[in-house]
Amino acid sequence: MDHGRILRTVLAVTVGYLIVLGVWLGWVVQHTPPGTVPFQIMALVGLFGSCVGVGMMVASRPSKADRRLWREGLEGWATVHGVHPLRRTDHQSELTELDLELTIPGSESYRGTIVFDVTPADKPRLAVGETFSIRVDPANRDRIIVVL
Repeated sequence: MDHGRILRTVLAVTVGYLIVLGVWLGWVVQHTPPGTVPFQIMALVGLFGSCVGVGMMVASRPSKADRRLWREGLEGWATVHGVHPLRRTDHQSELTELDLELTIPGSESYRGTIVFDVTPADKPRLAVGETFSIRVDPANRDRIIVVL
């Protein structure tokens, strides 16, 4: 999850909401029928919540480059030769360096190292000797996506 991207989205939605709130307080509320202000406030709060939710959904999507790699990347597999935990993260997972042998059909195997956020559920699948699927960028063999 790209926390920076989500933070920027929430900040942008909040700034937009404050502008809408300022326009509503400065101009719209004076021209509305009496007794409708509580309903307008509920609508504004609901609009803010909806915009934050939709914004977070859009922000949590993979980047355009990652989506292209998922579509156009070469399929292959990686065999784990070494697992080196680096540090714990704030969401119950471990940032781990994996030493891999990468194999793409039709080309020679090569060695590589990636840093991957390993969850407790994925630990058995990323143990030494295990094999998993990958997608490799045909233009840059150093750019891969792990498919678990």
